[in-house]
Amino acid sequence: MTFGPMQPVVHIAILAAGASSRMRGRDKLLEPIAGMPLLRRVAEVAIATGQPVYVMLPPNDTLRGAALDGLPVSVILVPDADLGMSRSLGRAANTATLRSAGAYDGLMVLPADMPGFTPAALTLMVDAFLSAPTLIHRATDASGRPGHPAIFPKDLWPALAALEGDEGGRAVLRQHQARVRLTPLPGDMATLDLDTPEDWAAYHASGR
Repeated sequence: MTFGPMQPVVHIAILAAGASSRMRGRDKLLEPIAGMPLLRRVAEVAIATGQPVYVMLPPNDTLRGAALDGLPVSVILVPDADLGMSRSLGRAANTATLRSAGAYDGLMVLPADMPGFTPAALTLMVDAFLSAPTLIHRATDASGRPGHPAIFPKDLWPALAALEGDEGGRAVLRQHQARVRLTPLPGDMATLDLDTPEDWAAYHASGR
């Protein structure tokens, strides 16, 4: 495929506006990973790809905002985050649309509560998209189990913006299953999420 003078850009949207409701008063996005809050760790990994990074945050959450201090990211507030993940996806899609100049740009939807991602893995996802920017690129773990992140081509951004409730991008993935290309990532990084204090205790006890 010929893109002309403009190389596609993958806009990375980190979904960090959730309530951590299963953590019983703790905020999983502030849990320590490699000596820093998880949210900052995920943001730094995304920044290392060289692509623009947006972080979706709930309003008036100063602690999550402080975890991003000094990082070259765009913070996007989601005032209706309590209505479900779709509100964060909608803000992400609309932000990318406003800032996108290329017809073949992509939007990577990256959860903020998954600690295993590495710069190399996300760069692999970006490169896969750049090789076929009309397809949806979805990560799997090493066993082939589908997980996160996923990169959506620009023509599907309106569908992401129109989502409602807490289903996330799965509805768009199902509707366009024929366009999904899977990209294996090492280990369980594409499927490992930590939602409860017990999950975090087990993770830290594992020495990872």
